Amino acid sequence: MIMSCRSRDLSSHSDVPCTRSFPVLPEKSMPVPSRARVYADVTMKKPREYWNYEAHQIEWGNIDDYQLVRKLGRGKYSEVFEGVKLPSDEKIVIKILKPVKKKKIKREIKILENLRGGTNIITLLDVVKDHVSRTPALVFEYVNNTDFKQLYQTLSDYDIRFYLYELLKALDFCHSMGIMHRDVKPHNVMIDHEKRQLRLIDWGLAEFYHQGQEYNVRVASRYFKGPELLVDYQCYDYSLDMWSLGCMLASMIFRKEPFFHGHDNYDQLVRIAKVLGTDELFMYIEKYHIELDHRFNEILGRHSRKRWERFVHAENQHLVSSEAIDFLDKLLRYDHQERLTAREAMSHPYFAQVVQDNLRNAEAKAPETPASASLSTAASNNSLGNGPQV
Repeated sequence: MIMSCRSRDLSSHSDVPCTRSFPVLPEKSMPVPSRARVYADVTMKKPREYWNYEAHQIEWGNIDDYQLVRKLGRGKYSEVFEGVKLPSDEKIVIKILKPVKKKKIKREIKILENLRGGTNIITLLDVVKDHVSRTPALVFEYVNNTDFKQLYQTLSDYDIRFYLYELLKALDFCHSMGIMHRDVKPHNVMIDHEKRQLRLIDWGLAEFYHQGQEYNVRVASRYFKGPELLVDYQCYDYSLDMWSLGCMLASMIFRKEPFFHGHDNYDQLVRIAKVLGTDELFMYIEKYHIELDHRFNEILGRHSRKRWERFVHAENQHLVSSEAIDFLDKLLRYDHQERLTAREAMSHPYFAQVVQDNLRNAEAKAPETPASASLSTAASNNSLGNGPQV
């Protein structure tokens, strides 16, 4: 259930013991509300049916149009198969959902329909239901993915920049549509390296952003959970996805997978604090009036902020640059308000060469119009000295 940020009373936690290192908050303190720095009012401007997924009427296709070929994998909420569409034998992917609340299924379908056609978003082709079990299944475009554990070890510095830029296109698009992915991680980023094509998949945990609302913190995978989730701050926003992207960047450039390797959700915050520092963590929780779980008293300790350069070694130094360090530093921030947005990230110098190449490729693909043809002819004449000199 989504509640207002302002309505959450943490007074039930007033018996949490404090130590010298923990900020002392006023009794009955409530967390300070937070508003997304971008796209905060997108859903407010959309018609109710855009985000009211509980009322969404699913249009069911025919399951007999598809045939399973082989199992690709399984997750907490689904099993995924390679399949074919009949009679064309076109390759597709079929995601058979495990029994979950109908509301969750409707949310995933509604979000996928809203995002259909978006840059680097996996395309939902159909929704079908088994004749006997009535189990729903989602049909997607096929991506010839290379397992990230193999692929990431072979990527060059430029490849990493290229694919992260492609991922940012997907994130900026979904954020601009008022949607948080909430499970950004390598497993959910499909890469066809031959085609240099990327798709952001698995929208099962995605949610609409409504300004001033509280959300469930039991989202994202442990190694990619933002600090806001680990300290139970429920008024989060799109910036959660940017933390996860930062974790991916760190693991790719430092060749350390995962970068923050916690044994549980409590240890996960400790691993983060050992890099970003405990003083900085306390500044964050003081700013938003967050009360830390008492279990952190024994395990958190005191840690100074580490320089990113400490993670550079002979095997990864070819992937690390001053721009990469600066970019990473602007993503992995405790304070979600301080993280770069997806759009800001795309303008970072780390991507300068990728942006330049994208523009060059776009110009090369653009058909020459009569107007542009005449301009290029005029330019050619000028260069030969046949035209007017300006």
